Amino acid sequence: MTTNLTTIRKPAGANEKRKRVGRGMGSGMGKTSTRGHKGQRSRSGSRSMRGFEGGQMPLHRRLPKRGFVNIFKKEFQVVNLSRLAELGVTELNPAVLYDLGVISKKSGLVKVLGVGELTVALTVKAHKFSESAQQKITAAGGKAEVIEVKAPAPIKRGKKQ
Repeated sequence: MTTNLTTIRKPAGANEKRKRVGRGMGSGMGKTSTRGHKGQRSRSGSRSMRGFEGGQMPLHRRLPKRGFVNIFKKEFQVVNLSRLAELGVTELNPAVLYDLGVISKKSGLVKVLGVGELTVALTVKAHKFSESAQQKITAAGGKAEVIEVKAPAPIKRGKKQ
């Protein structure tokens, strides 16, 4: 017998009927509707917080903390001199680098590294330069200008006036 669309059958147990609770004693799931008696999860609208393990110490509190997290860390977007040389622009700053797609964050800090060679005189404005990058830029007849990062204003605490 050949198999075609008219002779195909579902495998045994492919469709299972949905459990219908609270439909009388004869169903086997009447009265308490499979929730048991009393208790936290037996009431309607019962919710527990994410990660709750029934009063047992949750996994995220059982595992040890590791290392040190510096909350004052400054994240720099790194750009190599070889990348700047192939752009074909003589004046570069973070806004120009963002527009050209070299860096991904417009307001982020930029650091220029001295990887690669530079033959054209470039004026580069960035928040930080490596020593080798600064030497290569000046040797090619360009300028490496450091952009000063303004510190946020201190928070005044005390009485309101």
